[in-house]
Order: sequence, then structure tokens, then C-alpha cells
Amino acid sequence: MAVIDTGLLSKGLRSEFFDRFERTNTYYKELATRIPSNSDSENYKWLGTVPKMREWGSGRLARGLRTESYSVENLKYEATIEVDRDEIADDQTGQIRVRVGELARRAATHKDYLLGQLLSNGGSSGYHSYDGVPFFSAAHVSGDSGTQDNDLTYNADDAGDPTTAEFKAALKQAIATMLAFKDDQGEPMNIGVSGLVCVVPPSMLFTAMEAVNASVIANTDNVVKGIARVIALPWLSAASTWYLLKTDGVVRPFIFQDREPVEFGALTETSEEGFKREKLLFGVRARYRMTYGYWQFAVRTVFGE
Repeated sequence: MAVIDTGLLSKGLRSEFFDRFERTNTYYKELATRIPSNSDSENYKWLGTVPKMREWGSGRLARGLRTESYSVENLKYEATIEVDRDEIADDQTGQIRVRVGELARRAATHKDYLLGQLLSNGGSSGYHSYDGVPFFSAAHVSGDSGTQDNDLTYNADDAGDPTTAEFKAALKQAIATMLAFKDDQGEPMNIGVSGLVCVVPPSMLFTAMEAVNASVIANTDNVVKGIARVIALPWLSAASTWYLLKTDGVVRPFIFQDREPVEFGALTETSEEGFKREKLLFGVRARYRMTYGYWQFAVRTVFGE
């Protein structure tokens, strides 16, 4: 009778999982600030509260936290595959390893998927920034900032297929808008144009790459050459919409609230499920949340006609 060493099998698949998990290309680490979490939720009162330097005068002037409060609850995620015991006996992990590798890729890119959802829905009710309005909105107000708008439009001949020159002009508009944003004390939020990333749908990838890499566009020197890098997120489906993000601030446009890292586990034939049904389960779980950080470091542009 064949003997299946499930203990060794589980260890081998766990190694396979994390090897594939670590080698999968992701973007969330560049676009989001990681905040370790120690409870079921975290309360952010520090967004937009740091005072500017002032003359010493009669002594220190301490500023308290603003009344704006942003509470974010952690969520639990899982993915599980079921394998017949006979499959393992007959296959000895060949096809199983492929499935576990795909499970690892899905788990690794899940945070990028969540970023895509935050971007796509950022102008909708319920997808709010810490100031209580949608992340992309013309009604951002915080303290002495005045009303500010990070939701732009730019006219194109074909909204679903802008030209390189049109993308270049829209990028210049987005950068100028971002540079003018102010914090709750009326001070500029974004000093300099470093760390800029254009996040685009796949259909806009090559147009955006040409706009930021070409030396000449429409017989004119390209003043934005090299000013940003381009990322295409496959979960962005709106062909006329793209995003400019600043990613080198202490707080980035998004926050990755990290409660429990991804775990890989197995229920073997010695478990009740495995013994009764001869089904082996391999799955992952994690607890975290992807949420909004500084809206001032994000501008949405929608091409119109």
C-alpha cells in the first residue's frame, strides 16, 4: 500500500508557497505606508497635524491633535483549495505545486487588487479620506487649507484613447495641482516633484510611458521627461482615468494596516475532514486593511471630450 508522507508534503508545499509569494512582483509597498497594527482597529488622529517651525519667542507652543479622526478596522482574508487524497497519491505534488504556486501569486497580489479598488472607487460615497469627503473630491477642507480639489478633468479628442501630447499636458496639470496643495495650517504639503508615479489602466500604459520617456513630443521638447514612473494596474478598468501619486512622503497616499501576515496551512488526512472525506485542504489567511492616507499626495484625472 502506498504511503503518503503528508508532513513532508506540507513542508514542501509551504516552502513552495512562500518562495513564489516572495518572488511575485507587487506595487503596494511603493504606494502605501505600512503601519503595524496591534488591535482589531486603529484610530488615526495624526494625519495633517504636524506644526511648522516658528520663532522660539516666549517658549514652546504645543499643538494638540485635530478633531479629525479616522478609524480603520482590520479585515480577515482567506483562500483555500481542496485536493483529493488520490490526487496526491497519483500525482506526488506535480500539479498540486502548480496550484499552490498560483495560490501564492493570488495572495501576494491581493493588496495590489485592494489598491485598485480604492483608486477606482475613490470618488464614490463611502470611500472617504480622513477629512470626511471622498478621497477624490473638489471639496477637501482641513483647518486653514481652504477648499481644494484633487479630482481633475482634461479634454481629449478621444477620452478612451488620449494622445501622448494630451497625456503630457494632463500630467503637467496634475503636477501643478499637487504642488499647490496645503495642509491644515495653510502650508504647502508637497515640496518638490520627487517620487511621482503615474498609475494607469493597461490600455493607457504605452501612451503614459511615451509621455514620460520621450525627448520630443509633437515637435516640442518634453519638459516632463523622467519626472515620473509608470505603473499599470490590471484592476483599473476605466480607460479614460489615471492617477498621479507621490510616494516618497513619510505618509503615502495609502496606508497598509498590517495586523497578521499571510500564513499557509494544511488539513491533512489525519484531520477529521481528511479522514472522513479523503479531502486535503491547503489554504492561506491574513488580517490587514488597505486604506487611504494623504489625499494631497494623489490626483485623479479623467479624460473628457
